[in-house]
Amino acid sequence: MKLPVLIVGGGIGGLAAALCLTARGIPVRVFERVAALRPLGVGINLLPHAARVVHGLGLAGPLSAAAIQTSKLEYYNKLGQLIWSEPRGLAAGYAVPQYSVHRGDLQMMLYDAALARLGHESIQTNATFVSAEQEGETVVARFSMPEGEMEVRGSALIGADGIHSIVRKRFYPDEGPPNFAQRLLWRAVTEAPPYLDGRTMIMAGYQHEKFVCYPISQRHAHQGRALVNWIAELTVAEKSPPQQDWNREVNRARFADRFANWRFGWLDVPALIEGASVIYEFPLVDRDPLPSWTQGSITLLGDAAHPMYPIGSNGASQAILDAEALANALAAHPIAEALQVYESERRPATSRIVLSNRQNGPEQVMQIAEERAPKGFRHIHEVMSQSELEEIAARYKQTAGFAVSEVNRRAGA
Repeated sequence: MKLPVLIVGGGIGGLAAALCLTARGIPVRVFERVAALRPLGVGINLLPHAARVVHGLGLAGPLSAAAIQTSKLEYYNKLGQLIWSEPRGLAAGYAVPQYSVHRGDLQMMLYDAALARLGHESIQTNATFVSAEQEGETVVARFSMPEGEMEVRGSALIGADGIHSIVRKRFYPDEGPPNFAQRLLWRAVTEAPPYLDGRTMIMAGYQHEKFVCYPISQRHAHQGRALVNWIAELTVAEKSPPQQDWNREVNRARFADRFANWRFGWLDVPALIEGASVIYEFPLVDRDPLPSWTQGSITLLGDAAHPMYPIGSNGASQAILDAEALANALAAHPIAEALQVYESERRPATSRIVLSNRQNGPEQVMQIAEERAPKGFRHIHEVMSQSELEEIAARYKQTAGFAVSEVNRRAGA
């Protein structure tokens, strides 16, 4: 492959794709619209199937040093009563951990590795994608730069430019804005005392009123503290979403009163909300699954291909799996065939997750508990059987591709 693969977008998906392609000897150039990459956002979970890919890129050391290895996932009702608890990561028998980490830390980890392995000259910031055309077997892409328009030629172009993807819009100009679920998320990080074992992810409430939190910093854990990533979510009356932006700051007065009584003994939700220095607001949005991601030598990846509700901890993880599948396909097939192989593997899989997340994915146990016992229960088995709980959890793992046996098989364990 003489010409490089051009990647539009320097987020987690784009950088993971660049590293996966480089590891297979495929030349790459990355183009990012912001002038300088910096660690934005809040926390994310990296599920074991995606952690396996990051480990394979030689980043297990820095990831383990920065992140918390998640031990458990627990669901509670709005009164703090336990619905379901399951081990996660190594504790669940996976060959690789599940990680909770600051999104910015993971992105900068990938960026630093990309600078070292691709070279600074292969990562262009301040470059806004404008258009791309196919000329025979070559893709000609144009980018807007501060000094004017730049034309770049590549063997393929990967749109990894997020939910508002310009590359996707080139394919589907009449698609319109993302679908808004009439639910808003407020996200922040708060330094606080550890809760439970210091490594547990919890979700409390139900579909219309929910609080999620998990620790994300190994440095804080070493100091006997916790840097807790949290998400407060509410159904709202607004029909149209506010702007989706990693930097949209809001006042806690927008939502805090709805969680004023959420003190569970082992967790003080009002204190977490009050302790955040900055709170960001996001609409809960996705897009409908597409009939195709690929035209000629141009395809989509990550949120540009399959934006989904942040349910089940799958957004960043699925982008990383896209990156691996894309690199594997391009290493084994001619470009046009490779992109079809990549799409045939990843598009059906991610479409299923998008649709499952609209039904609350594994979080449906919280909604079921609310519907059957809105005033609480003495024990969850009064409301849901053990087999029903286990079946919901197992079904989502299968849908999202992180059943223990499958992850360990691919990890060679």
